[in-house]
Amino acid sequence: MKSAVETLNPTRVRLTVEVPFEELKDSLDAAYKKINQQVTVKGFRKGKIPARVIDQRFGRGAVLEEAVNDALPKFYTQAVNEADVNVLGQPDVDITELKDGETLAFTAEVDVRPTIEIPDYSGISVEVDAIEVTDEDVEKSVEQLRSRFASTSPVERAAAEGDVVTIDLEAKVDGEVLADGVADGVQYTIGSGELLEGIDEAVTGLEAGGEATFTSQLKGGSAEGQDAEVTVKVTQVAARELPELDDEFAQMASEFDTLEELKADSRKRLENMKEYDQATQAQERVLDKLLELVEVPIPEKLLEDEINTRKHNLEHHQLGQMGLDLAKYLEIQGKTEEEFDAETKEQAVKGIKTQFVLDELVSKEKLNVSQEELTEHLMRRAASSGMSPDQFAQAVVEGGQVPMLVGEVARGKALAVVVEAATVTDTNGEVIDLSDEDEVEEATEVAAAATGDADAAKDDEEKTEA
Repeated sequence: MKSAVETLNPTRVRLTVEVPFEELKDSLDAAYKKINQQVTVKGFRKGKIPARVIDQRFGRGAVLEEAVNDALPKFYTQAVNEADVNVLGQPDVDITELKDGETLAFTAEVDVRPTIEIPDYSGISVEVDAIEVTDEDVEKSVEQLRSRFASTSPVERAAAEGDVVTIDLEAKVDGEVLADGVADGVQYTIGSGELLEGIDEAVTGLEAGGEATFTSQLKGGSAEGQDAEVTVKVTQVAARELPELDDEFAQMASEFDTLEELKADSRKRLENMKEYDQATQAQERVLDKLLELVEVPIPEKLLEDEINTRKHNLEHHQLGQMGLDLAKYLEIQGKTEEEFDAETKEQAVKGIKTQFVLDELVSKEKLNVSQEELTEHLMRRAASSGMSPDQFAQAVVEGGQVPMLVGEVARGKALAVVVEAATVTDTNGEVIDLSDEDEVEEATEVAAAATGDADAAKDDEEKTEA
Protein backbone atom coordinates (compact mmCIF):
# COMPACT_ATOMS: atom_id res chain seq x y z
CA MET A 1 0.00 0.00 0.00
CA LYS A 2 1.14 3.53 -0.81
CA SER A 3 -0.28 6.62 0.82
CA ALA A 4 0.28 10.37 0.83
CA VAL A 5 -1.15 13.21 2.90
CA GLU A 6 -2.11 16.68 1.68
CA THR A 7 -2.92 19.51 4.07
CA LEU A 8 -6.07 21.28 2.90
CA ASN A 9 -6.14 23.77 5.77
CA PRO A 10 -4.87 23.82 9.38
CA THR A 11 -7.67 21.49 10.49
CA ARG A 12 -8.28 19.20 7.48
CA VAL A 13 -6.19 16.81 5.38
CA ARG A 14 -6.71 14.58 2.37
CA LEU A 15 -5.19 11.10 2.39
CA THR A 16 -4.55 9.50 -1.01
CA VAL A 17 -4.20 5.72 -0.86
CA GLU A 18 -3.26 3.13 -3.51
CA VAL A 19 -3.66 -0.57 -2.70
CA PRO A 20 -2.22 -3.37 -4.90
CA PHE A 21 -4.96 -5.90 -5.63
CA GLU A 22 -3.13 -8.76 -3.96
CA GLU A 23 -3.52 -6.95 -0.63
CA LEU A 24 -7.29 -7.35 -1.00
CA LYS A 25 -7.03 -11.16 -0.92
CA ASP A 26 -8.14 -11.57 2.71
CA SER A 27 -11.10 -9.25 2.18
CA LEU A 28 -12.07 -11.04 -1.06
CA ASP A 29 -11.96 -14.40 0.72
CA ALA A 30 -14.13 -12.95 3.51
CA ALA A 31 -16.56 -11.54 0.93
CA TYR A 32 -16.98 -14.92 -0.79
CA LYS A 33 -17.46 -16.60 2.59
CA LYS A 34 -20.09 -14.07 3.66
CA ILE A 35 -22.02 -14.34 0.41
CA ASN A 36 -21.78 -18.13 0.66
CA GLN A 37 -23.64 -18.00 3.98
CA GLN A 38 -26.34 -15.71 2.61
CA VAL A 39 -27.36 -17.34 -0.68
CA THR A 40 -28.39 -20.75 -2.00
CA VAL A 41 -27.61 -22.28 -5.40
CA LYS A 42 -29.25 -25.49 -6.56
CA GLY A 43 -26.79 -28.32 -6.69
CA PHE A 44 -24.46 -26.89 -4.03
CA ARG A 45 -24.56 -27.16 -0.26
CA LYS A 46 -24.88 -23.87 1.60
CA GLY A 47 -21.44 -22.45 2.26
CA LYS A 48 -19.82 -24.66 -0.39
CA ILE A 49 -20.57 -22.63 -3.52
CA PRO A 50 -17.40 -22.12 -5.64
CA ALA A 51 -16.22 -18.55 -6.21
CA ARG A 52 -16.67 -18.83 -9.98
CA VAL A 53 -20.33 -19.79 -9.51
CA ILE A 54 -20.91 -16.82 -7.20
CA ASP A 55 -19.32 -14.58 -9.84
CA GLN A 56 -21.56 -16.02 -12.54
CA ARG A 57 -24.78 -15.97 -10.54
CA PHE A 58 -24.43 -12.77 -8.54
CA GLY A 59 -21.74 -10.83 -10.36
CA ARG A 60 -18.13 -10.12 -9.55
CA GLY A 61 -19.12 -6.54 -8.79
CA ALA A 62 -21.10 -7.58 -5.69
CA VAL A 63 -18.06 -9.47 -4.38
CA LEU A 64 -15.75 -6.53 -5.03
CA GLU A 65 -18.13 -4.14 -3.27
CA GLU A 66 -18.28 -6.37 -0.21
CA ALA A 67 -14.49 -6.79 -0.18
CA VAL A 68 -13.80 -3.08 -0.55
CA ASN A 69 -16.23 -2.21 2.25
CA ASP A 70 -14.42 -4.70 4.46
CA ALA A 71 -10.92 -3.50 3.52
CA LEU A 72 -11.34 0.29 3.52
CA PRO A 73 -11.30 0.81 7.33
CA LYS A 74 -8.07 -1.20 7.64
CA PHE A 75 -6.27 0.66 4.85
CA TYR A 76 -7.59 4.02 6.05
CA THR A 77 -6.29 3.37 9.58
CA GLN A 78 -2.93 2.26 8.17
CA ALA A 79 -2.70 5.46 6.11
CA VAL A 80 -3.55 7.59 9.16
CA ASN A 81 -0.82 5.90 11.18
CA GLU A 82 1.74 6.29 8.40
CA ALA A 83 0.89 9.98 8.01
CA ASP A 84 1.01 10.44 11.82
CA VAL A 85 -2.05 12.69 11.87
CA ASN A 86 -4.44 13.07 14.81
CA VAL A 87 -7.82 12.67 13.15
CA LEU A 88 -11.16 13.96 14.45
CA GLY A 89 -14.45 12.35 13.51
CA GLN A 90 -15.30 10.23 10.50
CA PRO A 91 -13.63 10.69 7.08
CA ASP A 92 -15.31 11.49 3.77
CA VAL A 93 -14.12 8.63 1.55
CA ASP A 94 -14.16 8.64 -2.25
CA ILE A 95 -13.09 5.58 -4.27
CA THR A 96 -11.21 7.02 -7.23
CA GLU A 97 -10.18 3.79 -8.94
CA LEU A 98 -11.12 0.10 -8.71
CA LYS A 99 -9.66 -2.20 -11.33
CA ASP A 100 -10.35 -5.88 -10.82
CA GLY A 101 -7.08 -7.73 -10.45
CA GLU A 102 -5.02 -4.53 -10.57
CA THR A 103 -5.55 -1.80 -7.97
CA LEU A 104 -7.79 0.01 -5.53
CA ALA A 105 -7.34 3.75 -5.03
CA PHE A 106 -9.27 6.08 -2.75
CA THR A 107 -9.06 9.43 -1.02
CA ALA A 108 -10.19 10.26 2.51
CA GLU A 109 -10.73 13.81 3.72
CA VAL A 110 -10.89 14.17 7.48
CA ASP A 111 -10.59 16.82 10.18
CA VAL A 112 -7.41 16.77 12.25
CA ARG A 113 -6.23 18.41 15.41
CA PRO A 114 -4.41 21.61 14.53
CA THR A 115 -0.80 22.12 15.48
CA ILE A 116 -0.69 24.38 18.53
CA GLU A 117 2.22 26.29 19.97
CA ILE A 118 1.93 26.84 23.72
CA PRO A 119 3.64 30.12 24.65
CA ASP A 120 5.26 30.94 28.00
CA TYR A 121 2.37 31.13 30.45
CA SER A 122 4.35 31.94 33.58
CA GLY A 123 3.53 35.63 33.21
CA ILE A 124 -0.23 35.16 33.55
CA SER A 125 -1.66 37.33 36.32
CA VAL A 126 -5.28 37.47 37.53
CA GLU A 127 -7.22 39.08 40.35
CA VAL A 128 -9.92 37.31 42.36
CA ASP A 129 -12.39 38.24 45.07
CA ALA A 130 -11.00 38.37 48.60
CA ILE A 131 -12.34 35.92 51.17
CA GLU A 132 -14.47 37.90 53.57
CA VAL A 133 -16.94 36.35 56.00
CA THR A 134 -18.87 38.98 57.92
CA ASP A 135 -20.79 38.66 61.16
CA GLU A 136 -23.92 39.18 59.07
CA ASP A 137 -22.99 36.16 56.93
CA VAL A 138 -22.61 34.03 60.05
CA GLU A 139 -25.91 35.24 61.50
CA LYS A 140 -27.70 34.46 58.23
CA SER A 141 -26.23 30.94 58.20
CA VAL A 142 -27.32 30.30 61.78
CA GLU A 143 -30.79 31.69 61.02
CA GLN A 144 -31.14 29.26 58.11
CA LEU A 145 -30.26 26.40 60.46
CA ARG A 146 -32.68 27.79 63.05
CA SER A 147 -35.54 27.89 60.50
CA ARG A 148 -35.10 24.16 59.83
CA PHE A 149 -35.95 23.48 63.47
CA ALA A 150 -39.02 25.70 63.49
CA SER A 151 -42.28 24.30 64.81
CA THR A 152 -45.82 25.31 63.89
CA SER A 153 -48.98 25.72 65.95
CA PRO A 154 -52.49 26.58 64.75
CA VAL A 155 -53.70 30.15 65.43
CA GLU A 156 -57.10 31.79 65.18
CA ARG A 157 -56.22 34.91 63.24
CA ALA A 158 -55.66 36.15 59.69
CA ALA A 159 -52.73 34.65 57.83
CA ALA A 160 -49.58 36.75 57.50
CA GLU A 161 -46.19 36.40 55.86
CA GLY A 162 -44.19 33.56 57.35
CA ASP A 163 -47.28 31.63 58.45
CA VAL A 164 -47.88 28.07 57.25
CA VAL A 165 -51.36 27.74 55.75
CA THR A 166 -53.15 24.53 54.83
CA ILE A 167 -55.09 25.16 51.63
CA ASP A 168 -57.36 23.54 49.04
CA LEU A 169 -56.84 24.58 45.41
CA GLU A 170 -59.03 24.43 42.31
CA ALA A 171 -57.86 25.64 38.88
CA LYS A 172 -60.15 26.44 35.95
CA VAL A 173 -59.27 27.23 32.35
CA ASP A 174 -62.04 28.70 30.20
CA GLY A 175 -64.49 27.99 33.02
CA GLU A 176 -63.72 24.25 33.13
CA VAL A 177 -62.10 22.64 36.19
CA LEU A 178 -58.92 20.87 35.09
CA ALA A 179 -58.72 17.13 35.73
CA ASP A 180 -55.33 17.68 37.38
CA GLY A 181 -56.23 21.11 38.74
CA VAL A 182 -57.59 20.10 42.16
CA ALA A 183 -55.44 19.66 45.28
CA ASP A 184 -56.52 19.43 48.92
CA GLY A 185 -54.55 19.76 52.15
CA VAL A 186 -51.54 21.53 50.62
CA GLN A 187 -49.23 23.16 53.16
CA TYR A 188 -47.67 26.42 52.04
CA THR A 189 -45.42 28.94 53.77
CA ILE A 190 -46.53 32.45 52.82
CA GLY A 191 -43.71 34.32 51.14
CA SER A 192 -41.72 31.24 50.11
CA GLY A 193 -42.61 31.61 46.41
CA GLU A 194 -42.91 27.85 46.05
CA LEU A 195 -46.41 27.78 44.55
CA LEU A 196 -48.33 29.86 42.04
CA GLU A 197 -47.64 33.49 41.38
CA GLY A 198 -50.26 35.59 43.16
CA ILE A 199 -51.04 33.10 45.90
CA ASP A 200 -49.24 35.11 48.60
CA GLU A 201 -51.49 38.10 48.02
CA ALA A 202 -54.57 35.86 47.83
CA VAL A 203 -54.12 34.09 51.18
CA THR A 204 -52.62 36.94 53.19
CA GLY A 205 -55.34 38.27 55.47
CA LEU A 206 -57.56 35.18 55.24
CA GLU A 207 -58.58 33.23 58.32
CA ALA A 208 -59.39 29.51 58.41
CA GLY A 209 -62.48 28.99 56.25
CA GLY A 210 -61.77 32.01 54.06
CA GLU A 211 -61.25 31.74 50.33
CA ALA A 212 -60.13 33.91 47.42
CA THR A 213 -59.85 33.70 43.63
CA PHE A 214 -56.93 34.93 41.56
CA THR A 215 -55.50 34.48 38.08
CA SER A 216 -52.11 32.82 37.62
CA GLN A 217 -50.09 31.15 34.86
CA LEU A 218 -49.80 27.42 35.53
CA LYS A 219 -46.24 26.10 35.95
CA GLY A 220 -47.01 22.47 35.11
CA GLY A 221 -49.68 19.91 34.35
CA SER A 222 -52.01 19.52 31.38
CA ALA A 223 -52.50 23.29 30.97
CA GLU A 224 -48.91 24.34 31.60
CA GLY A 225 -48.23 27.91 30.53
CA GLN A 226 -51.91 28.87 30.35
CA ASP A 227 -53.65 31.43 32.55
CA ALA A 228 -56.01 29.81 35.04
CA GLU A 229 -58.62 31.07 37.47
CA VAL A 230 -57.50 29.62 40.79
CA THR A 231 -59.72 29.36 43.85
CA VAL A 232 -57.87 28.90 47.13
CA LYS A 233 -59.55 28.02 50.44
CA VAL A 234 -57.64 28.29 53.72
CA THR A 235 -58.46 25.42 56.09
CA GLN A 236 -55.87 26.22 58.75
CA VAL A 237 -53.46 29.00 59.70
CA ALA A 238 -50.38 28.02 61.70
CA ALA A 239 -47.68 30.28 63.08
CA ARG A 240 -44.04 29.24 62.77
CA GLU A 241 -42.19 29.32 66.06
CA LEU A 242 -38.41 29.51 65.99
CA PRO A 243 -36.31 28.05 68.80
CA GLU A 244 -34.38 30.42 71.03
CA LEU A 245 -30.82 31.08 69.91
CA ASP A 246 -28.96 29.71 72.90
CA ASP A 247 -26.70 26.87 73.98
CA GLU A 248 -29.65 24.50 74.14
CA PHE A 249 -30.38 25.17 70.46
CA ALA A 250 -26.71 24.53 69.57
CA GLN A 251 -26.85 21.19 71.35
CA MET A 252 -30.11 20.26 69.58
CA ALA A 253 -29.05 21.35 66.08
CA SER A 254 -25.35 20.39 66.05
CA GLU A 255 -22.58 18.50 67.77
CA PHE A 256 -21.53 21.63 69.68
CA ASP A 257 -22.24 22.49 73.31
CA THR A 258 -22.47 26.25 72.97
CA LEU A 259 -23.91 28.77 70.54
CA GLU A 260 -20.51 30.41 70.18
CA GLU A 261 -18.96 27.13 69.07
CA LEU A 262 -21.77 26.68 66.54
CA LYS A 263 -21.19 30.19 65.18
CA ALA A 264 -17.42 29.58 64.97
CA ASP A 265 -18.07 26.40 62.98
CA SER A 266 -20.48 28.27 60.68
CA ARG A 267 -17.81 30.89 60.05
CA LYS A 268 -15.26 28.20 59.22
CA ARG A 269 -17.66 26.48 56.83
CA LEU A 270 -18.40 29.76 55.06
CA GLU A 271 -14.67 30.47 54.76
CA ASN A 272 -14.11 27.03 53.21
CA MET A 273 -16.92 27.63 50.72
CA LYS A 274 -15.50 31.02 49.78
CA GLU A 275 -12.02 29.49 49.44
CA TYR A 276 -13.45 26.95 47.00
CA ASP A 277 -15.26 29.69 45.08
CA GLN A 278 -12.08 31.77 45.03
CA ALA A 279 -10.02 28.86 43.68
CA THR A 280 -12.63 28.16 41.00
CA GLN A 281 -12.70 31.84 40.04
CA ALA A 282 -8.90 31.88 39.79
CA GLN A 283 -8.84 28.78 37.59
CA GLU A 284 -11.52 30.15 35.28
CA ARG A 285 -9.72 33.47 34.89
CA VAL A 286 -6.32 31.84 34.37
CA LEU A 287 -7.87 29.59 31.72
CA ASP A 288 -9.36 32.62 29.95
CA LYS A 289 -5.96 34.35 29.99
CA LEU A 290 -4.26 31.22 28.65
CA LEU A 291 -6.74 30.91 25.79
CA GLU A 292 -6.09 34.55 24.87
CA LEU A 293 -2.41 33.69 24.38
CA VAL A 294 -2.97 30.79 21.97
CA GLU A 295 -4.20 30.89 18.37
CA VAL A 296 -6.36 27.82 17.73
CA PRO A 297 -8.06 27.10 14.38
CA ILE A 298 -11.40 25.31 14.89
CA PRO A 299 -12.50 22.43 12.60
CA GLU A 300 -15.88 23.36 11.09
CA LYS A 301 -17.44 19.89 11.32
CA LEU A 302 -16.30 19.46 14.91
CA LEU A 303 -17.77 22.85 15.82
CA GLU A 304 -21.09 21.94 14.19
CA ASP A 305 -21.23 18.65 16.12
CA GLU A 306 -20.35 20.38 19.40
CA ILE A 307 -23.08 22.99 18.95
CA ASN A 308 -25.64 20.26 18.21
CA THR A 309 -24.53 18.25 21.26
CA ARG A 310 -24.85 21.25 23.57
CA LYS A 311 -28.31 22.05 22.25
CA HIS A 312 -29.38 18.42 22.61
CA ASN A 313 -28.18 18.22 26.23
CA LEU A 314 -29.91 21.48 27.12
CA GLU A 315 -33.23 20.59 25.50
CA HIS A 316 -33.47 16.90 26.41
CA HIS A 317 -31.84 16.84 29.83
CA GLN A 318 -31.55 20.16 31.63
CA LEU A 319 -34.80 21.73 30.38
CA GLY A 320 -36.63 18.41 30.31
CA GLN A 321 -36.01 17.93 34.02
CA MET A 322 -37.50 21.37 34.68
CA GLY A 323 -40.54 20.74 32.50
CA LEU A 324 -39.52 23.43 29.99
CA ASP A 325 -39.00 23.48 26.26
CA LEU A 326 -36.52 25.71 24.44
CA ALA A 327 -39.11 28.34 23.49
CA LYS A 328 -40.23 28.74 27.11
CA TYR A 329 -36.62 28.83 28.31
CA LEU A 330 -35.75 31.61 25.86
CA GLU A 331 -38.83 33.53 26.98
CA ILE A 332 -37.77 33.29 30.63
CA GLN A 333 -34.20 34.29 29.76
CA GLY A 334 -35.40 37.17 27.62
CA LYS A 335 -33.32 35.99 24.66
CA THR A 336 -34.04 35.59 20.98
CA GLU A 337 -33.21 32.36 19.17
CA GLU A 338 -30.47 34.21 17.30
CA GLU A 339 -28.90 35.37 20.59
CA PHE A 340 -29.11 31.84 21.98
CA ASP A 341 -27.44 30.39 18.86
CA ALA A 342 -24.65 32.98 19.07
CA GLU A 343 -24.03 32.21 22.74
CA THR A 344 -24.05 28.47 22.13
CA LYS A 345 -21.52 28.84 19.31
CA GLU A 346 -19.30 31.02 21.51
CA GLN A 347 -19.39 28.40 24.29
CA ALA A 348 -18.70 25.60 21.81
CA VAL A 349 -15.69 27.43 20.36
CA LYS A 350 -14.31 28.00 23.85
CA GLY A 351 -14.91 24.35 24.75
CA ILE A 352 -13.04 23.02 21.70
CA LYS A 353 -10.24 25.54 22.16
CA THR A 354 -9.91 24.63 25.84
CA GLN A 355 -9.68 20.93 25.05
CA PHE A 356 -7.07 21.41 22.31
CA VAL A 357 -4.90 23.72 24.42
CA LEU A 358 -5.03 21.64 27.60
CA ASP A 359 -4.44 18.40 25.68
CA GLU A 360 -1.37 19.99 24.12
CA LEU A 361 -0.20 20.99 27.59
CA VAL A 362 -0.69 17.42 28.82
CA SER A 363 1.64 16.28 26.04
CA LYS A 364 4.13 19.12 26.53
CA GLU A 365 4.35 18.69 30.31
CA LYS A 366 4.26 14.87 30.01
CA LEU A 367 1.39 14.58 32.50
CA ASN A 368 0.05 11.15 33.40
CA VAL A 369 -3.09 10.09 35.26
CA SER A 370 -2.65 7.61 38.09
CA GLN A 371 -5.23 5.00 39.05
CA GLU A 372 -5.71 6.81 42.36
CA GLU A 373 -6.45 10.12 40.61
CA LEU A 374 -8.88 8.44 38.22
CA THR A 375 -10.67 6.69 41.09
CA GLU A 376 -10.99 9.91 43.09
CA HIS A 377 -12.43 11.70 40.05
CA LEU A 378 -14.83 8.83 39.41
CA MET A 379 -16.04 8.99 43.04
CA ARG A 380 -16.75 12.71 42.73
CA ARG A 381 -18.54 12.31 39.45
CA ALA A 382 -20.62 9.48 40.90
CA ALA A 383 -21.65 11.67 43.84
CA SER A 384 -22.72 14.52 41.55
CA SER A 385 -24.68 12.12 39.31
CA GLY A 386 -26.68 10.67 42.20
CA MET A 387 -25.38 7.18 41.42
CA SER A 388 -23.32 4.89 43.65
CA PRO A 389 -19.61 4.62 42.71
CA ASP A 390 -20.17 1.03 41.54
CA GLN A 391 -23.17 1.98 39.39
CA PHE A 392 -21.35 4.96 37.92
CA ALA A 393 -18.22 2.92 37.21
CA GLN A 394 -20.28 0.22 35.49
CA ALA A 395 -22.09 2.82 33.36
CA VAL A 396 -18.77 4.43 32.41
CA VAL A 397 -17.15 1.12 31.45
CA GLU A 398 -20.18 -0.14 29.50
CA GLY A 399 -20.46 3.21 27.72
CA GLY A 400 -16.76 3.17 26.78
CA GLN A 401 -16.24 6.44 28.65
CA VAL A 402 -13.08 5.56 30.62
CA PRO A 403 -10.79 7.41 28.15
CA MET A 404 -13.04 10.45 28.48
CA LEU A 405 -12.65 10.46 32.27
CA VAL A 406 -8.89 10.03 31.94
CA GLY A 407 -8.86 13.02 29.57
CA GLU A 408 -10.85 15.11 32.05
CA VAL A 409 -8.35 14.43 34.85
CA ALA A 410 -5.36 15.03 32.57
CA ARG A 411 -6.76 18.37 31.42
CA GLY A 412 -7.43 19.28 35.05
CA LYS A 413 -3.80 18.56 35.89
CA ALA A 414 -2.68 20.68 32.94
CA LEU A 415 -4.80 23.61 34.08
CA ALA A 416 -3.49 23.21 37.65
CA VAL A 417 0.07 23.47 36.30
CA VAL A 418 -0.75 26.79 34.60
CA VAL A 419 -2.58 28.11 37.67
CA GLU A 420 0.37 27.26 39.90
CA ALA A 421 2.71 29.14 37.56
CA ALA A 422 0.40 32.18 37.42
CA THR A 423 0.29 35.08 39.84
CA VAL A 424 -3.07 35.23 41.62
CA THR A 425 -3.91 38.13 43.91
CA ASP A 426 -7.14 39.05 45.64
CA THR A 427 -8.86 42.43 45.68
CA ASN A 428 -6.96 43.26 48.88
CA GLY A 429 -3.65 42.81 47.09
CA GLU A 430 -2.85 39.53 48.87
CA VAL A 431 -1.08 36.83 46.84
CA ILE A 432 -3.10 33.59 46.78
CA ASP A 433 -1.36 30.20 46.94
CA LEU A 434 -3.24 27.65 44.84
CA SER A 435 -0.82 24.72 45.06
CA ASP A 436 -3.04 22.63 47.36
CA GLU A 437 -3.52 19.00 46.29
CA ASP A 438 -7.28 19.53 46.02
CA GLU A 439 -6.68 22.13 43.31
CA VAL A 440 -6.23 19.41 40.68
CA GLU A 441 -9.75 18.06 41.18
CA GLU A 442 -11.19 21.57 41.28
CA ALA A 443 -9.29 22.42 38.09
CA THR A 444 -10.64 19.22 36.54
CA GLU A 445 -14.18 20.41 37.21
CA VAL A 446 -13.44 23.85 35.72
CA ALA A 447 -11.87 22.30 32.61
CA ALA A 448 -14.75 19.82 32.22
CA ALA A 449 -17.30 22.63 32.51
CA ALA A 450 -15.48 24.67 29.86
CA THR A 451 -15.18 21.80 27.40
CA GLY A 452 -18.69 20.49 28.01
CA ASP A 453 -17.37 17.07 29.07
CA ALA A 454 -19.66 16.97 32.07
CA ASP A 455 -22.78 17.35 29.93
CA ALA A 456 -21.54 14.84 27.41
CA ALA A 457 -20.82 12.34 30.17
CA LYS A 458 -24.28 12.85 31.62
CA ASP A 459 -25.80 12.23 28.20
CA ASP A 460 -23.83 8.99 27.85
CA GLU A 461 -24.77 7.87 31.38
CA GLU A 462 -28.46 8.33 30.65
CA LYS A 463 -28.18 6.48 27.34
CA THR A 464 -26.44 3.61 29.17
CA GLU A 465 -29.15 3.49 31.83
CA ALA A 466 -31.84 3.49 29.13
